[in-house]
Amino acid sequence: MKKSERTKQFIIEQTAPIFNKKGYAGTSLSDLTNATGLTKGAIYGNFSNKDEVAVAAFDYNFGLLSQAINKRMLLAETAEDQLLVFINFYLEYYDTVLMRGGCPILNTAIDADDGNPQLFNKVKAALNRWIKGVQTIVERGVEEKEFNTSIAPETFATLFTSLIEGGILLSKTTGETKHLITNLQYLKKLVRQLKE
Repeated sequence: MKKSERTKQFIIEQTAPIFNKKGYAGTSLSDLTNATGLTKGAIYGNFSNKDEVAVAAFDYNFGLLSQAINKRMLLAETAEDQLLVFINFYLEYYDTVLMRGGCPILNTAIDADDGNPQLFNKVKAALNRWIKGVQTIVERGVEEKEFNTSIAPETFATLFTSLIEGGILLSKTTGETKHLITNLQYLKKLVRQLKE
């Protein structure tokens, strides 16, 4: 890796948690320089503007979350197991996700919807991939006769992701994990019902 690539990666890694915690609008240039120990010129020598840093930081934050889930997904043999990977991940690692500022999809969607169209489109695409991924798991479960054929995979996928993201929002806002835990326990029940 070239020095310029290492510097760019360093900037992304150091600023990603700040963007996730403070949001795009709330993150200042001085936050970026303080986090990296670099000058404004060094940061903008690697990125054309704050938008570009924010997009790279979102990609990094979302990538960390995706890698952690995908690693567990490799061990899941059935469609039911794959759905439980998402649920168990958030049950087990919510505190770790929270330490990095919370869910990058939720944080960025709320922050960028009116102010940064490029970043908003990134988060929208990530959310759509997640919903589509859950839908594909359910469709495969139906095709392989693991799940009931009366299931509407797209509807289930929307409900599934909404319960996770909604639980995160309520828990982060109130400071009480009971909301996320309640939603995840309910999701486990819904996953079991797919087999009935």
